[in-house]
Amino acid sequence: MLYTRRDVGRLALAALPFASALRAAKIDSRFNGVQIGAITYSFNSIAAPDPEAIIRAYVEIGLGEAELMSNHCEALAGAPRVPRGQPQEPLRQWRASTGPDTWKAVRKKFEDAGIHVGVLCYNMNDRMQDEDIEYGFAMAAALGVQAMSTSTTLSMAKRVAPIADKHKLLVGYHGHDATNDPNQTATLESYDTLMAYGKYSGVNLDIGHFTAANYDAVSFIRQHHDRITNLHVKDMKRDHGAYMPFGQGDTPMKGVLQLLKKEKYGFPANIELEYKIPPDSNLIAEMKKCLAYCKECLA
Repeated sequence: MLYTRRDVGRLALAALPFASALRAAKIDSRFNGVQIGAITYSFNSIAAPDPEAIIRAYVEIGLGEAELMSNHCEALAGAPRVPRGQPQEPLRQWRASTGPDTWKAVRKKFEDAGIHVGVLCYNMNDRMQDEDIEYGFAMAAALGVQAMSTSTTLSMAKRVAPIADKHKLLVGYHGHDATNDPNQTATLESYDTLMAYGKYSGVNLDIGHFTAANYDAVSFIRQHHDRITNLHVKDMKRDHGAYMPFGQGDTPMKGVLQLLKKEKYGFPANIELEYKIPPDSNLIAEMKKCLAYCKECLA
C-alpha cells in the first residue's frame, strides 16, 4: 500500500502519544508516600565493563529512584576507562570535552527506563581544585537533580559551602562512624559544624553508620529533616559493628521509615547494599530482599 505525505504525517502523530507513554512510564517504588531507591554504588560489581547493566538491574528489581554515582554517570556517558595507577590524562581530556548535553543524555537513559535520578553522588577530596568542584555542580545541573551527596572531610565541606550557596543546590554530606577523626562527618558536633557552613550545606544521613556510631537516627531526622538530602538505608551493629542483612542489625529501619511515612518529609530513602552476599545468592536477589524489607517496614 502506498501512503501520501499526509497519511505518513497522520500516522506519525497518532504514534506520538504511545511513544510518549513509553518514555514516561515510571517504575513505582514509592510505598505509603515514601520513595525507596538505591545508590548506584550498590551495583559496583556489575558496572564494569557494562555500565548499562546498572539500569537493567534497577528495572529488574523494581527501583524507580536512583542516586547516581558520578563515576557511573561518566561511564554511561562514554568516559575512557583508565586503570588505577595509570596516567589520568585521557580522562582529564574527556572531562574537558563534556557539557550539559553529555549529562542530559545519561539522564535520558534512566528516564527511558522509568527511573528518576534524584541525587548525584559526587565525592570530593581535599586535593581537588575549585574547577573540579565546579565540574560536579555542572554535572548536577545538567542532570536536573534535586541535591548532591558527597563523602568528604569537614575541611572540604567548608570550601564547598560557598559554591553550593552560589548554585543554590543542597549538598548532603555523607556520614560514617569514624568518630575518632575530627575531620570526618561522624559525631553529632561534626554534623552541626558542617550545617553551619552555609544554607545549602546538608546531610546525606547513612542510618547504618549513624547507628554504628551509637546515635539515634529517628531523633536526628526529626530534628534536622529540612537539611537532609536523602538517606542511605543499611543495617549495622552498634559500637562500630559490621554490615548486616536487613533486619539483622541494630539500625532502627522500621522506626526511620515509619517516621518518613508519618511526617511526609519527601526525601528518598536509598538502599546501599554493603553486607556480604551469601554464596547461594546474588546481587539482584539480595537487592530484591532489601526492597521487600523496606516495603514491609512501611506497611
